[in-house]
Amino acid sequence: MAYLIAVTILWSFSFSLINVYLSSSVDSYFAVMVRILLALVLFLPLLRPRRTPLKTALGLMGVGAIQIGAMSIFVYQAFSLLSVPEVLLFTVLTPLYVTLFDDALARRFSGFHLATAAIAVVGALLIASFDVKPGFWNGFVVVQLSNLCFAVGQVAYRRLPGLADSRHGHRDALQQFGWFYVGAAVLLVPAWLLLGDWSRLPTTPVQWGVLAWLGLIASGVGYYFWNQGARRVDAGTLAIMNEALKPAGLAVNVVIWNHDADPWRLTLCSVVICGALALNLWGGHRQRSAQA
Repeated sequence: MAYLIAVTILWSFSFSLINVYLSSSVDSYFAVMVRILLALVLFLPLLRPRRTPLKTALGLMGVGAIQIGAMSIFVYQAFSLLSVPEVLLFTVLTPLYVTLFDDALARRFSGFHLATAAIAVVGALLIASFDVKPGFWNGFVVVQLSNLCFAVGQVAYRRLPGLADSRHGHRDALQQFGWFYVGAAVLLVPAWLLLGDWSRLPTTPVQWGVLAWLGLIASGVGYYFWNQGARRVDAGTLAIMNEALKPAGLAVNVVIWNHDADPWRLTLCSVVICGALALNLWGGHRQRSAQA
């Protein structure tokens, strides 16, 4: 779980950087394409095609295409239909999709994991804005498609056969993971060519610097360790950690950029999500003890 916590902290800064330096001036499709291409450049020297079975490479490409590529396309389409608070509000259901899809692949139903994920959803709703305009259903559906893509990508990576196990050293896992970014790039490059605004490219060193940090660190290092962490925890923990990013990102916004937020709602949200995580860990420990 340490990987998931570390990446949550890392990504919590990404939201603020995007909001402050990129969102109003740089085309979103260009930004996400550059991020993924930079992450691919980071992993390309490590890629060993002959050491990765074709089925595993294609599986990783599929996961990357879904988890980053399709997810990004859907979420940017959602911004054309909804306000930012509405998009953030509708993303809170992702943990439920993680647990349900994991159960579907395992051909089981874990009511406990679904319950702890639901508690985390309730916690995230405590800081969500409910100022939703009429006629939001099209946007709601698009955001749910984005949520499903991110959830399916995480769970699929957990269960993808042929992956190297980073528990025994990261070398083999690092040599495989470049295929993940290849799959994402296959979708995102055409998406920018077809949907991007060519007049809104970065124009300042700061914007390029933020893109470099987001690509090499947040996307490159971040997605690698997030997915490695996803393989080390149960579905309930993974689901809850998907929700932890919201209060973490808001806290960074408040502390560094002095944006307004209700400290009591933020604290209560964090307590509820931490409580859901503690309950899930307790339940997992109890189950393992019963099986021993």
